[in-house]
Amino acid sequence: MSNINSITLEVISNGLLSIAEQMGVILTKTAYSTNIKERKDLSVAIFDADGKVLSLAQHIPIHFSSLFGAVEEALKRWDKSEIYDGDVFIANDPYTGGGSHLPDIALVKPVFYEGKLIAFVVNNGHHADRSRRGPTIYDEGLRIPVVKLYEKGKLNKDIYDLILLNFQLKEERRGDIQAQLITNQFGAEKVIELCKKIGLETYFDFCREWLKYGEKKARAAIKSLPDGEYEFEDILDDDGQGNENLQIRVKLCINDDHILFDFSGSHPQVTGPYNCVRSALLATVYYSVKCLLDKTIPANSGFFDSIEVKAEPGTIVCASEPAPTFDRETTTQRLADVIFGAFAKIDPKNVTAAGCGAVTFFSIAGQDARSGKPYVYVETIGGGNGARFNKDGLDAVQVHMTNSSNLPIESLEMEYPLMVEEYALEEDSGGPGKYRGGLAIRRGIKILEDSKNTVLAAASTERSRTKPWGLMGGLGGATSYLDIRREGEKINDQNKVRNVPLETGDTVTLVSAGGGGYGAPSERSIESVKRDYEEGKISLDTIKACYPAAIKEENQ
Repeated sequence: MSNINSITLEVISNGLLSIAEQMGVILTKTAYSTNIKERKDLSVAIFDADGKVLSLAQHIPIHFSSLFGAVEEALKRWDKSEIYDGDVFIANDPYTGGGSHLPDIALVKPVFYEGKLIAFVVNNGHHADRSRRGPTIYDEGLRIPVVKLYEKGKLNKDIYDLILLNFQLKEERRGDIQAQLITNQFGAEKVIELCKKIGLETYFDFCREWLKYGEKKARAAIKSLPDGEYEFEDILDDDGQGNENLQIRVKLCINDDHILFDFSGSHPQVTGPYNCVRSALLATVYYSVKCLLDKTIPANSGFFDSIEVKAEPGTIVCASEPAPTFDRETTTQRLADVIFGAFAKIDPKNVTAAGCGAVTFFSIAGQDARSGKPYVYVETIGGGNGARFNKDGLDAVQVHMTNSSNLPIESLEMEYPLMVEEYALEEDSGGPGKYRGGLAIRRGIKILEDSKNTVLAAASTERSRTKPWGLMGGLGGATSYLDIRREGEKINDQNKVRNVPLETGDTVTLVSAGGGGYGAPSERSIESVKRDYEEGKISLDTIKACYPAAIKEENQ
């Protein structure tokens, strides 16, 4: 018989969430790379002794795939009797390590109290070291299955040396891994401290009841939906390797308190790096359901167990080895779009129109002439969020599966031989409607270094051909584009490029997509149209084309 009542459940759950959030702060403050310390490209979670999620801090949704995947794989490879106090596991591989792409390295630390395994604390950081791409996972970098970096508190130096040998920014990687180790050590100590306060029996009772509560809340939310089947489909522009119009489909099947997400019929996996493994698919489904059903549902494994997901292995949404996965996050954005689109058929007031639908990114690598050392600059920029039934979409934000911060211009220009030439909202990029879609971002980078060494750039954007869709008569957001110039002349003919050699003075400009609008543009208030024009968000041409009533009033 459990001694856990609703108040105790809430107090302990918030205690664990506080620990997870503090872990995120510590990793941010102690990390070495700009990508983790400035852009906060990281995530943390706490699991019970059986690998069930207890607490997930709010960082980057797609990282959840690496967090739960690494713990799941560790428990598959080692019996609990073979897991010791002082062990630390490390992994990044999408196919054997539970990850979703190779730059995300997860560290898992088992937590022991009174000689018993009571939890796992886990964190994940994106190690922005290289920007390798190729037709298989073997071309994308070092694959790390779940292995013990530490065993019984002793460093496995051979494994550590092997990992560092495969990165060019070794000191940066060493610093970030040390920050991850410190973060998990803090989390473990705090979980033990919590158990000392409440006692092991109460802690284990909490774990059971918390998971039951998560499933109960989720099933109640599902039961409130009308039974039926709801379908939606959308496309990715291309995979950068000549495969175009990559279709992604979903069918929601709702029956009482059961929900099935069926992605059958989605495009086969591709040679470009836009394939998702199943863990990334699951992370996207869990994120979407929490957004759309009941935001008070706890992000724990009880909630996740209430959802069934069907996908065909060997497809772009459930890839099989050796499909490359480097840019899988853009595909998860489209997965979120189709899930939201299907739910819009149930209740459009509960859904936003499509957002920018991409992880629009720069990657510029070279040798810094100031220090003589190599550098790798990586950044993703946000875009417009979709409008909703009663509000305009947010401008210049990360949407859905990513949540990293922008890299401050001061930090960028101090760390790298680069200059930000422009950073602004893109006029007319929000989809017109009763409520306007959010505006996109324009960001331009200039190469400053005068070096004999080659500077290589990779850049990518999505929604360059297919607009983010609107809802209830709202129009689509503007499409995205990439512009690379040398002496004023454009030198790229695609919106996804890899290993483009750049010279001093070259510029790389990315413009993300805007968000879709909601409701007919004719229903937008004249005051809102005027305000958008005065703030430089829309042009006179857009007013004439989409909001002619504002012109008539001005002329009266």
